[in-house]
Amino acid sequence: MTDTEIRTANVDDAERLLEIYSYYVDNTAITFEYDVPSIEEFQCRIRNILEKYPYLCILQNGVIQGYAYAGPFHTRAAYQWSAEMTIYLDHHTKRCGLGRKLYEALEEKLKAMGILNIYACIGYPMKEDEYLTKNSAQFHEHLGYVKVGEFHNCGYKFRRWYNMIYMEKLIGEHV
Repeated sequence: MTDTEIRTANVDDAERLLEIYSYYVDNTAITFEYDVPSIEEFQCRIRNILEKYPYLCILQNGVIQGYAYAGPFHTRAAYQWSAEMTIYLDHHTKRCGLGRKLYEALEEKLKAMGILNIYACIGYPMKEDEYLTKNSAQFHEHLGYVKVGEFHNCGYKFRRWYNMIYMEKLIGEHV
């Protein structure tokens, strides 16, 4: 039997979280980042997010298998009821329900903060290839997100151009 736990991430988790993230930097166009950040940079990113937003990790049998966090959608005051979502799972553990559990827990925390709209910025291929498929967009669609915009040829990685889409999910009442 598998023991699954979701908890708030902390800077002590940075090494494992960076291990998960580095696969995506080095092998995919899921992130448009070219170089794996240093452990110090990654710890700083965790600290900065935790100042205002939730940053969660999911563990199976005590081992972190993924993480998700929210951040500002934009910095202007009028956007304070919106947040941008990010999720990364260990590339060996995909399609087993951990992403859904993690995102649902993150959504609940955001609702409690008064966030009404959540967004995902997703690398999107014109044609699927070995670096980028439409799986991330399909994952978000399955969780109730809808595509609200597409930017064309805006990310360049692995000597090819990729699009980026925004997906949106409304999680609160706009009164």
